[in-house]
Amino acid sequence: MPDARTWQVVAGSAALGLTLSFAAVAAAGPWESGQRTAERAAAASRGHQPDGRTAAVPRPPAPTEAAAPPAGRVLTAPATDPGTLPTQQALAARLAPLLRDPALGPLRTGAVIDAATGKLLFGSGAGTPSVPASTIKIATAAAALSVLGPDHRISTTVLAAGEHSTVLVGGGDPTLTAAALRTLADDTARALAARGTTATSLGYDLSLYSGSVLHPIGRNENIAPVTPLMTDEGRVDKSDHGPADRSPDPAADTATAFAKLLRARGIEVTGTPVRTSAAASGSQLAVARSAPLSALVERMLTNSDNDIAEALARQTAIAAHLPASFGGAQQAVTAALDRLGLPPAGAKFTDGSGLSRADALSAQQLARLLALAASPHHPQLRPILTGLPVAGFSGTLSDRFRGGPASGAGLIRAKTGTLTGVNAITGTVVTADGRLLTFAFLAQGTTSATAAQSALDRLASALAACGC
Repeated sequence: MPDARTWQVVAGSAALGLTLSFAAVAAAGPWESGQRTAERAAAASRGHQPDGRTAAVPRPPAPTEAAAPPAGRVLTAPATDPGTLPTQQALAARLAPLLRDPALGPLRTGAVIDAATGKLLFGSGAGTPSVPASTIKIATAAAALSVLGPDHRISTTVLAAGEHSTVLVGGGDPTLTAAALRTLADDTARALAARGTTATSLGYDLSLYSGSVLHPIGRNENIAPVTPLMTDEGRVDKSDHGPADRSPDPAADTATAFAKLLRARGIEVTGTPVRTSAAASGSQLAVARSAPLSALVERMLTNSDNDIAEALARQTAIAAHLPASFGGAQQAVTAALDRLGLPPAGAKFTDGSGLSRADALSAQQLARLLALAASPHHPQLRPILTGLPVAGFSGTLSDRFRGGPASGAGLIRAKTGTLTGVNAITGTVVTADGRLLTFAFLAQGTTSATAAQSALDRLASALAACGC
């Protein structure tokens, strides 16, 4: 366990980073743009050097004026002062009655950890495994970042597998866009022309992944078939986040679109694209690389992107030399978190997105992961903190905590989780006394998602208002 002084430095730095974020918002305009720029600058000043490109996250509607928080009161803790530590008794007095809200169903657990010391300040069934829903994406992000690093990029490549044979090789990037595919076609056509090739067959290679392409929940508008080759997450509309109709075969669609693009650039593509796995010995013609992993993690957490989550779980498996399948990803994520120092007891990762009800994590494990992300010993995990939605402002929290300053709007950063009968929230908050805390509250058996979310929001807001 890091010594108390080390934890104090990171807690103060985190509070300062939040202050810088609010200042940048006022100066830079739209919340997402100012937020990401300021946080990356603050992270860099603490020794972490993330790539400067911003994630392609749509801007949420601006909050109403009534929801604007008194940022200066809470987010101005000096870097040398971690704030006053709340007492366990005071937190229990605040949180225990709220956790008993019937809206949270019969199974509710919670944990609050002091980021400066790693001490568990509040726990109610804190070690009991529960269905985490989408909050499991924090674990997926931590595993991927710890194994691959924040600068890792996912490549989609085009290989010459013979004199007149070209293969499009899926590398597992669900964020490959139609525009990027056009650029890839530009580069490929130029490379083929330089070789004197004006006609070619086109194959597409999906051998990177193994096992079922369908998530265990089956066809669902929340996730595309899990394949290493797709364009715009297999969406058949123009959306870039949230539920949407998906192509039943995004890999074939991408290959077909790529063939059409090559033809438009003067390359005759003979026949129709055929699935192949014979590309290993080919020479590279062109490559399209994703945004860095740091940006992918931020986009995944802000929008609760299931396609990115499953891709990152498989990238973790590939790096661990395990099958890029649901089973291989489960092994890789579990092992990565164990190496980070997170006890795996009771944890179960049947997917990377949290869509499965067979997943299990405890409130303490989730809160502990966020404390690790704040630790100076794990700067590679910092994108987890910068990717968390901001209460009342961004991502999946843009329409929550909108009841004015007392609601915690702008003061809470958290990942939500929602399945039928399951609701969860886990994140970070700076208390009224300037102390950085991490928290997780999980509920099962809920009958009203709206009521359960409101109850969870009250728990997080109680932490933000804590002068205890």
